[in-house]
Amino acid sequence: MQLHLVDGTYELFRSHFGAPPAKAPDGRQVGATRGMMTSIRSLLRQSDVTHVACAFDTVIRSFRNEMFEGYKTGEGIDPELHQQFELAERAMRAMGVTVWSMREFEADDGLASGAAQFGQDQRVDRVVLCSPDKDLTQCVEGTRIVCFDRRQRLLLDAEGVVHKFGVKPASIPDWLALVGDAQDGIPGIPRWGAKSTSAVLAQYEHIEAIPDAADDWAIKVRGAASLAKNLAAQRDDAELYKQLATLRRDVPIEESLDDLAWSRPDTEPLRELCAEIGFERFVRD
Repeated sequence: MQLHLVDGTYELFRSHFGAPPAKAPDGRQVGATRGMMTSIRSLLRQSDVTHVACAFDTVIRSFRNEMFEGYKTGEGIDPELHQQFELAERAMRAMGVTVWSMREFEADDGLASGAAQFGQDQRVDRVVLCSPDKDLTQCVEGTRIVCFDRRQRLLLDAEGVVHKFGVKPASIPDWLALVGDAQDGIPGIPRWGAKSTSAVLAQYEHIEAIPDAADDWAIKVRGAASLAKNLAAQRDDAELYKQLATLRRDVPIEESLDDLAWSRPDTEPLRELCAEIGFERFVRD
């Protein structure tokens, strides 16, 4: 079997910007939720989709905000989108999908933990992390645990991660720490661009193994002296950024693999939710 683990927050954002706006009978904006329901239904209708869970950033803040003041928050999120977070979780549950609501952790931590836990089950042939988030590529293992961008229909196994980023999955947190990740508020180390970072980490794999002095590097990289100097001056920052970029794989998951098996949902709760958001045609299609 395949286990599909869905980044619910990403799916909701994607629907907010891609689906047409729509209002519920009470005037609330519900277009993103409707769009997500339609998108996930198309996933569930695929013959190889049998076991599914969907993780959400129920709140935007996490334990990482206590580690670093500049880490991402919910500031700047469109209020019409933000107020649909809870509604989208309700919608997924009404559709019969197991939902992991993240509060202390982030959705990516939940997905990483699910992949780590259920990826060991011999009944699982492949875990598919349905998200384009580059953070999640650190979870990829061979062809058994992969990332899948549903919008672009792009699948990344371990070989694909190396081809895209120039480093193995285990080096992705180091790569993000050095290059930075504006989406998560990780500034990176000055002058460490994607190309130079990939070259250095292809040699050393992890930040801790990179010598302070460029003369000691076993690889020639353009601007090596400046890169080494900046890393030496901000090594503590780089280590912090790496911690921020490293996904937790110990999020408590109560469900068993059998609990994630999807079957057609009870129609009444779904009918009630669809009536609430003026989306009755969803249950008729």
